[in-house]
Amino acid sequence: MVDKKLDIVKEAILLEHKGKALYESVPESTKIEGVKELFQMLIREEEKHIDLLTKQYSRILKGESPDASDLEQGDATVTATVISDDVVKEVHGAGYEAAVISAALEFEKNAVNFYSKQAEAAESEGEQKLYRWLVRWEKTHMMMLAKLDNEIKEQIWYDNQFWPLD
Repeated sequence: MVDKKLDIVKEAILLEHKGKALYESVPESTKIEGVKELFQMLIREEEKHIDLLTKQYSRILKGESPDASDLEQGDATVTATVISDDVVKEVHGAGYEAAVISAALEFEKNAVNFYSKQAEAAESEGEQKLYRWLVRWEKTHMMMLAKLDNEIKEQIWYDNQFWPLD
């Protein structure tokens, strides 16, 4: 059973590394300062997830249960990154930034689904608490990116007069 738990945590660590790798490409590739700041924050968040999961992996490897006792420190309190209207106007609908925001949104949705499934299948309270905590944290990212993605889409519709005629 330990092997299954280890495999799940290894998969979670890999998931977080992939997210971090995607997010690290953005600050180097965009000139939009608000987009750089958003993805730099997401990189820091992924690093926190990797650190947390690595500690849990070590515990499981030693035959211990996941320790969820300190999870509330730094819980899903991601500072609401304020994306100004200027940033939304600078992001072009078919441009790199819009594409990577959409990709990041899908990535976060997948993370929420993965952690939700693990929470449902958890065999211990510690595991369940760990995965539920990660779900909350990833949902915060997902909602922030969804809001930004929607604002960009609406700006594109407005700019191209895609609104229904009255």
